[in-house]
Amino acid sequence: MNNLTFMVIGGYLGAGKTTTMIAATKELESRGVKAGIIANDLGIKDLVDADYSQTQGADVTPITGGCICYQTQTLVDTLRRLRDVEGKQVVISDIPGCGIGGLDHVYNTLDREYTGEFQLAPFIAVADPERLRVIMPEQADINLPQEMAYLFDAQLKEADAIVLNKIDLLDDAQRAEYIDFLGSRYPGIPVLAISARTGEGISDFVDFFLSQTSAVEVRDIGYDGPEHVAAEKKMSWYNRRFFVKGSEPFDGNAFVTAFIEAVRGLLIAAKRNAPHLKVFAIASGDEFVKASLIGVDYPIEFDHEAVTPTISMRVIVNVRAACESKLLGRIMDQAVQESCDASGLDYNIFFTECFGMLDEGLE
Repeated sequence: MNNLTFMVIGGYLGAGKTTTMIAATKELESRGVKAGIIANDLGIKDLVDADYSQTQGADVTPITGGCICYQTQTLVDTLRRLRDVEGKQVVISDIPGCGIGGLDHVYNTLDREYTGEFQLAPFIAVADPERLRVIMPEQADINLPQEMAYLFDAQLKEADAIVLNKIDLLDDAQRAEYIDFLGSRYPGIPVLAISARTGEGISDFVDFFLSQTSAVEVRDIGYDGPEHVAAEKKMSWYNRRFFVKGSEPFDGNAFVTAFIEAVRGLLIAAKRNAPHLKVFAIASGDEFVKASLIGVDYPIEFDHEAVTPTISMRVIVNVRAACESKLLGRIMDQAVQESCDASGLDYNIFFTECFGMLDEGLE
């Protein structure tokens, strides 16, 4: 590889972008290819994905404070450092927000302004089977605003290739149904099936993007149009770091569960939803808890659980919600209070960031 290969992965909240990036970089490293991850977020600090990825042995560089779509110089400087100083051959980044616009704002900009410096791998959209049901013929109601259907569709229309993730949750007939649907609705766009969690299909996915380049094609997906703006208005971002401590050792897994369940109950009471909630709680030694929720109707998913009790934990929370920012802030404050009271823990809050996708523009 003469030039650094750079790939952007989009897709909706909870589709498994981070897990896919980790699995792909592990496969690359197993082949002797030096690979890294850029964790991109609209907030300014405390990313669950970055911290968790590092525990999995991935080399992660955060770019925060805005989407890489609008931080071209920061992105280029980061790619050059990873290539020239750290010797990376492949770098993979996600994009935050509603997960669209990267093909135009990232790939086209790099192709036009830094021609030939970076090899642009196919622009990938990771699809979650559960969210796909919203735009499939059944038009499932999964308690998200109807405006989200535009995002699910636009993400897939924009892609050079679609990756159907979480196939470990599907039987053979269901896999075929999803793949057939994607192939018919988005003709000409390759579809690959993987389970980032189990590793199934990852080797073929890596073979694919190492052997292909992006068409760098501008596609009309309604970016900044009325449907896009309406969807953006429904979304809020929330990041918090806080510290909990007990008078005696406590079960960190139980506390994280209590906290997420408190958030779930308050969102349901407010008739709101969180398409993705992530918690990374670090205890003493090498102990940590990583858990997530992809909506109020779904079970908590634990990527890692603590083995022994702890006396304290540093907790990082990232929430992407279909909820007004002020209401979301109140819900999260109440959830911290309720879960700590129920667990008999004291807490200190060190950082909070809460904003609507268009808050500044609506002021």
